[in-house]
Amino acid sequence: MEGEAERTFPQHKWRKVAYGGMQPGYDDNYTDDSFLQDMVTNANVVKRDLFKVMQDSVSISLYLCIIALAVIIWTQTLHSVIDEASLLSLDAGLLVLGFLLILLTTGRLSLQLLLHYLLKISYFISGLFILAPIYHTVTRSMSSDSIWALSISLVLIHLFFHDYSGCTIRPPGAQNNPTLPSNISLNASIIASVLVASRLPSRLHVFAMMLFSLQIFLFAPLVVFCIKNSSFKLYLCFAFTLMFMTLAVLYNMSWMLFVLLSCLLLFISVVCPYWLVRIQEYKFEINGPWDEAKLCFDISE
Repeated sequence: MEGEAERTFPQHKWRKVAYGGMQPGYDDNYTDDSFLQDMVTNANVVKRDLFKVMQDSVSISLYLCIIALAVIIWTQTLHSVIDEASLLSLDAGLLVLGFLLILLTTGRLSLQLLLHYLLKISYFISGLFILAPIYHTVTRSMSSDSIWALSISLVLIHLFFHDYSGCTIRPPGAQNNPTLPSNISLNASIIASVLVASRLPSRLHVFAMMLFSLQIFLFAPLVVFCIKNSSFKLYLCFAFTLMFMTLAVLYNMSWMLFVLLSCLLLFISVVCPYWLVRIQEYKFEINGPWDEAKLCFDISE
């Protein structure tokens, strides 16, 4: 019987095929020594440099300082330390400075482009001034504790979804639009701004606060993006200057907040990059014939 079975099913050489059914003489899960010859380990693992990772973390630290300055302006305005005239002056100064930085760093300085931007800004400010009375009364039936709880939650959502490597809005000359998480981040920041501005005493206060908030959350990332693309050294100088300025403001306001922000910046800029570089030693990636097949052509063609 055995001899008849061997004559009926001769011993074939096992082949590594994905489809074709069970091969005679071998189990369905059989593999020989050649199966692991194509195995590759850590083919896609990128060896990271500590200094480069620390440079990349500057964008996160910089934006945290920008948000910290915005929250300081919010609280000082709510406590009547900053009046509407000072806030409007601050808005005008930030707007002029931001546009000058964009025009100088993008290399597209022209009178026609400047007029185009001024026309759009005038439409935007006019619409914001018209909507200021609505923002002033939108949370009249809500308590201040609820407003602050919602505002803090929305700011945290904004920080979580913010695109730290790109821009909140489409920068000049860019081909791709902002991603969905960046849009969620922007919407959360605008809602938080409306909630805070609604607690101010006058409509002019509300207008000035909303204009300031939109410059911070919508306009500031664009300015930082343009500076970074123009010159990375200039970007680092701008980032560290803003960080030191934020720490100096917090030092004069509250020692506890100064220590908290300093520790947070140190953790993000030094500790986290060090951890990321160290854990790369324990990364073990296996690639082989068991992986899902990848297309070698453009599916859109």
